[in-house]
Amino acid sequence: MTVSLDFDEYDLGSMTSEDAAEAYETADFIVLPTGAIEQHSLHLPVSVDTLRAENLTQELAEMAPEFGLSLVRLPTLPYGYSEHHMTREGTITLMPDTYQKVIEEIGASIAEHGAKRLLIVNCHGGNSSSLKLASDRIQRDHGLEVHFVNWTNFARDQLEERFGTNWSHAGEHETSVTELFHPELVRSEKKEKQTRKANYETRQYKWYTDTTEQGGRGDPRQSDPEFMETVVEDTTERILTALNTDIQQ
Repeated sequence: MTVSLDFDEYDLGSMTSEDAAEAYETADFIVLPTGAIEQHSLHLPVSVDTLRAENLTQELAEMAPEFGLSLVRLPTLPYGYSEHHMTREGTITLMPDTYQKVIEEIGASIAEHGAKRLLIVNCHGGNSSSLKLASDRIQRDHGLEVHFVNWTNFARDQLEERFGTNWSHAGEHETSVTELFHPELVRSEKKEKQTRKANYETRQYKWYTDTTEQGGRGDPRQSDPEFMETVVEDTTERILTALNTDIQQ
């Protein structure tokens, strides 16, 4: 299964309607984890981004009380905008306007039930444009304060120091995260350095596989789940610090 149903006490999925009403009233943030279902080269499952969203928001919710914050986590949204990966089987995509509308309607539901703030934690770059537009619409039309976090942006310095600059899709970073949380899903025998077919500076590519032979970037053989465990802890602290600072302004 791509999204765990082993709920924790901070998960909306474990609550009754009465529980949810109380939690919405007291929570500092209602958290929406966003992922994708798309090809991740030959060695990783199509659920990588959704698994990242699920596990990394769990880290946020569990550490939040140390920062004086209370989070309620919505079920992870497994589908995103992945049209650029559709040349490889297993990819499922929503169109950008559909995806934006889904996010807006989730936000509208949360606003109607009296939430203070919505926190969108995104783990797939292709979602970003639609999520930003949806965030604006939710705030303007429904009066709900929206905070938007691309998780990887808060980890970028550490990742670049360890892996360089070519670790993005299915590379060292995502392989390390998957090995940290779900090692049984990594096809280690199929890990190989990814072959770059093109490196455009100005041209928009049609499909992700226009630029890569295996479907990824970097060299997943250089993955380091122990290092990633440190990055996850540090990044979780950075995000919670930023949230705390922002709500004080």
